[in-house]
Amino acid sequence: MQALRAEDPEHLGGHRLLARLGAGGMGVVYLARTGEGTPVALKVIRAEYAADPAFRARFRREVRLATGLTGRWVVAVTAADTEAREPWLATAFVPGPSLAEAVDGLGRFPSAAVCALGARLAEALDELHAVDLVHRDVKPGNILLVPDGPRLIDFGIAKGAGATALTAPDAIVGTPGYLSPEQARTRGGAIGPASDLFSLGCVLAYAATGRRPFGTGEAPAVLYRTVHEAPDLTGLGQLPPPLRAVIDGCLNKDPARRPTAAEVRAALTDDRHRGGSLPPAPDWLPPVVLRLVAERSARALDPPPRTAGPEPLDTPTAQGMSRRRILSVGGSAAAVLAASGTGAAVLLTRGRTASSGSQGTLPTRTLALHADLTGAQKALGQGQERGARLAVAAHNARADIGYRLALASYDDGGDAARARDIARRVVSARSVSAVIGPSTTACARAAAPLYAAASLPVVLVSADDDAAGLSTASLRTLCVTRASGSSRTLPVLFYLTRSRSSSRTAVIQDRAAGETAVDIARNLVATPPSGGTVTVHQVGSGEADFGPVVAQALAARPQAVVYGGTSPRRAAACARALAEARFAGAVTGFEPVMRAEFLTAAGRAAEGWVLEAPYTQAQSEHTAAARAFTAAYRTRYGAVPGPWSAEAYDAVGLIARAIDALGTTGTIEPAQVAERLFHTSYTGVAKPIRFEAGATHAMDPANTAFLYQVKEGAFRFLGRYDQVD
Repeated sequence: MQALRAEDPEHLGGHRLLARLGAGGMGVVYLARTGEGTPVALKVIRAEYAADPAFRARFRREVRLATGLTGRWVVAVTAADTEAREPWLATAFVPGPSLAEAVDGLGRFPSAAVCALGARLAEALDELHAVDLVHRDVKPGNILLVPDGPRLIDFGIAKGAGATALTAPDAIVGTPGYLSPEQARTRGGAIGPASDLFSLGCVLAYAATGRRPFGTGEAPAVLYRTVHEAPDLTGLGQLPPPLRAVIDGCLNKDPARRPTAAEVRAALTDDRHRGGSLPPAPDWLPPVVLRLVAERSARALDPPPRTAGPEPLDTPTAQGMSRRRILSVGGSAAAVLAASGTGAAVLLTRGRTASSGSQGTLPTRTLALHADLTGAQKALGQGQERGARLAVAAHNARADIGYRLALASYDDGGDAARARDIARRVVSARSVSAVIGPSTTACARAAAPLYAAASLPVVLVSADDDAAGLSTASLRTLCVTRASGSSRTLPVLFYLTRSRSSSRTAVIQDRAAGETAVDIARNLVATPPSGGTVTVHQVGSGEADFGPVVAQALAARPQAVVYGGTSPRRAAACARALAEARFAGAVTGFEPVMRAEFLTAAGRAAEGWVLEAPYTQAQSEHTAAARAFTAAYRTRYGAVPGPWSAEAYDAVGLIARAIDALGTTGTIEPAQVAERLFHTSYTGVAKPIRFEAGATHAMDPANTAFLYQVKEGAFRFLGRYDQVD
């Protein structure tokens, strides 16, 4: 919740506006009160979107559908003006978090809570289906949690059963991972109530396990699994039989074999309540979620005062201190000053920086770097911190800037619980424009949902969103600037097509790597190098001898072999077996193998292996930007840049480019920065960064990964995969 700005109206449609609940590219959501004092959430749409007839038609429909619903578990529209230049609607204010925020940030729900959740959502869907409406986007982000039960929101893409959605003819309506197989196949056509039940099954499985039943990653991969593969129901074995049966039934691929909403409600409800609306369930939420609801309810009763104009730069408090947060010239601030060559003391505030430099007073935008700086992966985190600090210093040294950057570092030590605590501290500080990190997978899984729930842009530099189980489709401010695991085969495919053309390729699928090995084999079979053929040869996770599987693979007379695994030790065993068989073709693998253990265990057998990696080696690049970055890094730190340093440098540049596009004066909300990021292209030291259009706003993986080759017992940088001859 943030203070109203000077340009915000005081009243709208008989409502008194109190605070901003959120803002983005589409518009602003306000906390407001009716004339009777009832709090509401009032959504105002920007005029440029309302000018689109199709968009306005969709908005009218959302209002009409939501106004006609009266059930306890749906959020009612209390007022609206669909014809205003900037149309708006008001709904009952629900102070609770979304199910996505609660589960991603606080963990899975106990089975009793999942039963209550399922019964009440089924009652809400039963009301929709009774009037021939299909919601079409039942997902954790559209479910709000309050003490008496859940609330189903967002009827913007709901429609009559059999009607046509107001989207492009080939558009998929819904959220990958929660939409039904028929939604994925039909692309805008007729969808029935059973589709909502499939989505409900996905939601309940997620609430019970904390995992998406069809995984995460790029939308096409999730859609493929939804249509063609069984859901991952690991962890559901301990659920009560009625709940497990409901989830299994809802996730049936055949719509005709799924239960109805009424049947789900009956299966999860005490017999006494099957004839009417379910009563409130005050004890259904875990205590940690109830505390979050209480905190937000209290904040709604005490909204921040409106700012009269541009935010005061230094308003003294009763203690004589500035309203702004003062960062001492020590720790992270001292490093920023040292990197930029400024020796005077500086007060780093959100509104300005007072310094003795020639630039005078300028607004300051603070970036948080969240990384493992002291734990097992401290080298990775420290490299990112150094790269980010160099970027901040380079920005502040320019003569044409309209604002300064400040970097505040936070060390989670590689501990997920600590990462969550840091995320809460950063969010509560309210002074950060964007977060870079966390740097490790486990900490990204723990903290990124909390940042996204607070509408803070969180830029993942090194952590793989696939491995972390994070979705850019559901976490709307999650910005991933590295190639995800789902696209790891692209550089290998390119190499074996252009650099070492292979019309016959053998994949050794190491089952010890689990789903990763399956994905590697599947992707290469679907898109074979050089348009040729691919054979797949599996080795069991308990098998240490790779001789038999290598002999089987070489019987197909391949020109290239791909090790589809993640273990350096097992990759070394594969390398030795290939060397013993005197295989002379190309051998490729993937970044997890790039460890000293592989080189030591494989010895001479590793020579020539080519490995994909999502990070560059800036000191080996030949571009002017890479040379300048490497020189600055050497001067400041007395070493060559480590892995992910250049990528962190580029993350700062990307954020700065987004802020530049929003204007360099006045208040800029973090949500605005997040929205702008996905419309920003940036060619950095490491690679070009572009984002795909659409709901997933994933990074375009083209030309964003690199190749290394083992030469003389070391990993030698070859270059960006599309530039390797």
